[in-house]
Amino acid sequence: MEEQQVLDRMSSISRFIYETMPSFDIAGYVLYLVIFLLSVVVYKLGFAKKLRLGQNIVIYAFLLIGCLMLTFLAFFLPVVEGLIVAALILIIYKIRLRLERKQSPTA
Repeated sequence: MEEQQVLDRMSSISRFIYETMPSFDIAGYVLYLVIFLLSVVVYKLGFAKKLRLGQNIVIYAFLLIGCLMLTFLAFFLPVVEGLIVAALILIIYKIRLRLERKQSPTA
């Protein structure tokens, strides 16, 4: 009964992951992986610059650690949903930016 009360309080995507996975341990790892992959997409679309390999390793290591905290928050807050919205907004921005660059005359 206690597990059902916890599932009822979760955000929608977190609840879906926990309901479809065979165990809570695997569901936790899947939720962490989803959050990490969405964070990488948001980072790449919005903030990434050309960096050396060592700097990229440090950034992704800190991203791994930060996503651990986001996973704990994702149990009861819509973290995954927020990352999806951020990724969609950045994708739309990049598409519009590319279209504007094609249409503007090159100097």
